[in-house]
Amino acid sequence: MKIEEEIQQPKFRNAHQKAVINLLYTANWLMDKNNSFFKAYGITNQQFNILRILRGQHPQKISGAEIKSRMIDKNSDVSRLLDRLIAKKLIEKSQCPNDKRAADVMITKSGLDLLKIIDKKMDQTDSAVMNLTSQEAEQLSLLLDKSRGI
Repeated sequence: MKIEEEIQQPKFRNAHQKAVINLLYTANWLMDKNNSFFKAYGITNQQFNILRILRGQHPQKISGAEIKSRMIDKNSDVSRLLDRLIAKKLIEKSQCPNDKRAADVMITKSGLDLLKIIDKKMDQTDSAVMNLTSQEAEQLSLLLDKSRGI
């Protein structure tokens, strides 16, 4: 369904306004799809993002501040998210030897195992959810980068 039909707005000021509204609407639509997907694994989008960051850092530790700087959602409460991941035994946190106020974070084997399971399922669903070919997805990514001035 076209954006005009989805939000029941037949006209836009211009093509740029339509593109921005479509982008925001689609981002929220994807967020809802991801929320449903990750719920089956007992985690949220933001928790998955942290696990993904920690896997990329593995086996090295990383600070909470560095995690926050790499997150997709910069408004996330990283401390709260880390505490929830610790409770699920997906990450470990230890005091930073250089700064007693800071903590070092590392993904656990359970966290890595969960990501392996999620990766297999995501590989099967990413293209179906996006309904784009690989070439179209690459083109979309390039256009989104361009819109951010990159």
